[in-house]
Amino acid sequence: MSKSKEAAEWLGKVLNFCNLSTELRTTKPESVSDELHQFGGEWLTLDDRLLSAQQLEVLTAQNHKVLDALQYLINATLNLGLDPAEKIAYTVELSGHREERYLQLAQLAKDIAQQVRQTGEAVEMTPLPSAERRLIHTLLSEEVDLETFSRGQEPDRRLVVGLKAPVES
Repeated sequence: MSKSKEAAEWLGKVLNFCNLSTELRTTKPESVSDELHQFGGEWLTLDDRLLSAQQLEVLTAQNHKVLDALQYLINATLNLGLDPAEKIAYTVELSGHREERYLQLAQLAKDIAQQVRQTGEAVEMTPLPSAERRLIHTLLSEEVDLETFSRGQEPDRRLVVGLKAPVES
C-alpha cells in the first residue's frame, strides 16, 4: 500500500471516530508542482461536500486549529520512529485552505526577499506554525544571496530572512 493511501486510511479512521466521516483524495493541487516546489509531501484532501455546515465549522473554527491539529497528529504518528530520510510530510487540506495559505506565503517570501535585497536589512517575521516556516525556508533555499533561520521558542518561534555573509577567499 502506498504511503498516501496508508495515510488516507489512518486519517479516515480518526475522522470517523470524531463523527467527521468524509472521502479523502490523495492528489496534489497543481500549484504545488507549479509554484510551491512540491511542498507538503503527500496531500490528503477532505471532501467538504460530504460534511455538514456544523462539521465544517468544527474543522475551520479558530483559524483552522482543528485542521492544524489533525495535520500535526498524522505527521507525528505516521513518522514516529522513522529515520529522517524515511519521514514523509503530510498536508491535510480542506476547501482549498492550505493551498491558498501556502500560495500567500509564497508571495510573502518573494516580497520579503525583495525587501531584504533592497534594504540590506534582515527581516524577522511574525510567529508562524512550523509547516509554514518550513515552506518559506524551502522556497528561499535556492536563493544564493539569502539565508533563513528560525529564532525563539514555540509558540513565538519566528523566521528570519537576511543576506548571506560574503564568503572570504
